[in-house]
Amino acid sequence: MIKKRLNIRMSGLGGQGAVTAAHVMAMAANRDGKFSISNPFFGAEKRMAPAESYCRIGIERIYDRGELVFPDVIEVFHPQVITMGKSYTMPFYSGIKEGGVVIINSDVPLLSDEDIQRLKDLNVALFYIPGTQIAIEIAGTELSTNMTMIGSVAGITKCVSMESLDGALQERFGKKFVASGGTASLDEAIKKKFAKKEMLLQKNLATVKRAYEIATEWAEKNKIELRVGNPAVAA
Repeated sequence: MIKKRLNIRMSGLGGQGAVTAAHVMAMAANRDGKFSISNPFFGAEKRMAPAESYCRIGIERIYDRGELVFPDVIEVFHPQVITMGKSYTMPFYSGIKEGGVVIINSDVPLLSDEDIQRLKDLNVALFYIPGTQIAIEIAGTELSTNMTMIGSVAGITKCVSMESLDGALQERFGKKFVASGGTASLDEAIKKKFAKKEMLLQKNLATVKRAYEIATEWAEKNKIELRVGNPAVAA
């Protein structure tokens, strides 16, 4: 499916870097010559509290910045979004568009039979990835879980290139980037995990690449196609 715009909703918990993930995706899209907007949505700015971020990527200018009610892709950063209802939309997949994709960070199935059937009725593809495990294995810290979620959505949709993601990560963590509130604190916590900035960039990119490869393989095997482009030209 070729769409002029891809709407991505990232649902997680405070401290997982969902806001950073949306921002990096948006920066990468700009580097690819696309239009993009990212914005956060959360209440109490503290760890383990519900947090959402939205990333809109398209081939035409984007003006809306509000809550993303009808996403094409939903990413679940933490199982508690599902198991404990830590989501601003209930059920967590509320509003998902027909033919969309749900990406869940978990190494075990979490959905009920009813939820699975509902997603099937909407022709929504369901992809599980052990994102936190991959982050720990490659980057050495669960704080890089958001890198696996970035790689997953990029691998499935190809909405941004790996080259542009590399550049976006360099811009976010390699230069003096001004963040605010909890996002700035998380950035500093991540940087402290690595002896040198170059190591942080290398490990984060490696984590993104691994998730990208896994997601790409899954999408090809299951014939999942969700792209940003001009539908008229594609037809």
